[in-house]
Amino acid sequence: QVQLVESGGGLVQAGDSLRLSCAASGRTFSGYCMGWFRQAPGKEREFVAAISWSGGTTYYADSVKGRFTISRNNAKNTVYLQMNSLKPEDTAVYYCTADSSFIRVRGPGGDYWGQGTQVTVSS
Repeated sequence: QVQLVESGGGLVQAGDSLRLSCAASGRTFSGYCMGWFRQAPGKEREFVAAISWSGGTTYYADSVKGRFTISRNNAKNTVYLQMNSLKPEDTAVYYCTADSSFIRVRGPGGDYWGQGTQVTVSS
């Protein structure tokens, strides 16, 4: 079992930056691939970014490529999402997910999910 807790969301203006964190506890964090998803009001949850267990491989949705950066610190059991040049369309609840499969965290999502953190970008 892995417990995930997101933090770092908030209200910002277009063009600003935010860094989300997802702290993991439970089983060995370094053994899991991690991902970020988001869900805007009235829309389905969508993939944002994923990172392999080692951090050596990352993958991004086209909509955030070049603006968002996913990273991890296995010593701190934490994965991050650095979000730059934020746009109003980035407004959503952001969730982190964990799974042993990189394909799953960049696809439907993993076995484990956090509770989400709200990001609101005003124009």
